[in-house]
Amino acid sequence: MARSLKKGPFVDQKLLEKIKKLKPRTKEIIKTWSRSCTIAPEMVGFTFGVHNGREFIPVQVTEDMVGHRLGEFSPTTKFSRHGGRMQRELETKATTSEAEKIKKAKE
Repeated sequence: MARSLKKGPFVDQKLLEKIKKLKPRTKEIIKTWSRSCTIAPEMVGFTFGVHNGREFIPVQVTEDMVGHRLGEFSPTTKFSRHGGRMQRELETKATTSEAEKIKKAKE
């Protein structure tokens, strides 16, 4: 559900204080557990260590990220490939057929 416009975006005040103490483009990583914090324009150029439940994932903030949440750039689950053995066989057939097409095109 969207946040009310009259309230404005949620930005963690402790993060803003840490940003004011540092200069942009520094190599220091600002650790945070606040995944729900909205990225503000003041945060551009800083690197945040966003906690995913197990470790801190470094997130370099760019201008394109403004308005999104920090948690969007730190996945909490590991993606496991679907398919298993059958999927692997299909992929190898596809790559070999592509290689044969390339060889025929060169001849």
